[in-house]
Amino acid sequence: MTSSDALAGHTFEELSDYLDRDRTPADPSIDGSPECQTALSGMQRLRRTHRDLLLKDVQLEAEREDSWVTSILQHISLEARAGRDIPISHPSPTARVSVTEGAVRGILRAAGDSVPNIIVGRCRLDGDVTAPGAPVTVRVDATVLQGEIIASLADQLRDALYAALRQHTELAVESVDITIRDLYQIPVPAGESEQ
Repeated sequence: MTSSDALAGHTFEELSDYLDRDRTPADPSIDGSPECQTALSGMQRLRRTHRDLLLKDVQLEAEREDSWVTSILQHISLEARAGRDIPISHPSPTARVSVTEGAVRGILRAAGDSVPNIIVGRCRLDGDVTAPGAPVTVRVDATVLQGEIIASLADQLRDALYAALRQHTELAVESVDITIRDLYQIPVPAGESEQ
């Protein structure tokens, strides 16, 4: 399966162009696709984060962050796929309600955005999410602003993730494992020395 297959026939370049055009004219095949919407949401978060860093020093950041941006885009590509259906109980015996694994990864990323100075990267759900009550482990990779207290930020992130999962899913979450993969710095503007 190619990434365009996973994105309702659209490529990341097409979605990026769509964002550049401020979603004008409207494209129902993109706007109506949950996979495209997840990818667009991730791309917008990436753009916001990258823009904030660029405000400090456009040229320096552009040189330093190319591999980081590429890595995040690769994770968005993987996570935008719908994945498995996660059942949600409903009082009607004939109703079948579910949320996709891709949507839950989007929920995890959005919860991560609520914690300052930490950027959520890869999100994974390990376990049989299709079986109600089956134990699930949530694994999240993140990047922290250099100088922050990593353990404290990881605890804040874990609390935000548990709260989001309780609100939006019925998963039996055994644990939320967070791995801090990297530190990022806010670059010093050209001509200023570091203190």
